[in-house]
Amino acid sequence: MLLLVPADVLRPRRPDEHFAVEADAARAAGIDVAVIDHDALTRGDDADRAVSRVPGGSDAVYRGWMLRSEQYAAMADALAARGVSLRTSPQQYRQAHELPGWYDAVRPHTPESVWTAGDSRTQFAQACAKLGAGPAVLRDWTKSMKHHWQEAAFIPDVADNDAAWRVAARMRELRDDDFTGGFVIRRFEAFTGAEVRTWWVRGDCRLITAHPDTAEHPPPAHLDVTAVSASIRALRLPFVTADLTPHQDGRWRLVEIGDGQVSDRPHTTSADDLIKALIA
Repeated sequence: MLLLVPADVLRPRRPDEHFAVEADAARAAGIDVAVIDHDALTRGDDADRAVSRVPGGSDAVYRGWMLRSEQYAAMADALAARGVSLRTSPQQYRQAHELPGWYDAVRPHTPESVWTAGDSRTQFAQACAKLGAGPAVLRDWTKSMKHHWQEAAFIPDVADNDAAWRVAARMRELRDDDFTGGFVIRRFEAFTGAEVRTWWVRGDCRLITAHPDTAEHPPPAHLDVTAVSASIRALRLPFVTADLTPHQDGRWRLVEIGDGQVSDRPHTTSADDLIKALIA
């Protein structure tokens, strides 16, 4: 396995500081490491140059900053030209990275959701009507603005069209060029504790950690993920994360699927543990 990580902007032959410890852990485990130019990928101007430091002929896993689906596809094509195959294909990355790709498989375990393809007010109103009256949480296909909860994430009642649209318009403004796909309106559910991040490799849960946003809150010692296992396996994806949180009724609910390559590791989990989970 070859581990690909973003290069340091000032020292392009070295891994970005945020991923350097994972690169060190990979080398200690006997895994080769190569760097890519993340900025070149996100500019979209030269994917071939972005991967020019990657040796050919390897089976690769990316661990780095988030990429849009089309940027990941460009990286995969440029790597393929060098004889490097990403374990997660562009189609699989999109499926894990964007909510419409994973929602149906995990529907019983996650809040009811509807979405648009685009950002028009008409489409948004139609989606709200489909969901029905009541509180909801807003995001786009890849990300919410939960740190702007009152102004750009929480909708007290989707039946109040004008108020709901003010939240949507503000979220769209804050996401700016990063807005992806369309609006996603999710039925609000009352959660009672910190999220837990679970890491799945080829359908098996290999690691359970705190969520990076609440790294100081460790996961329960014996969290049972059996209820969601079949649904996550049904996705047939090589490396994903699933974020779970406790509902006020005692159930653990799934709030997010993400591609494991771009899911952040909480600082309270060692890089060695993550690398061991990847190669187990």
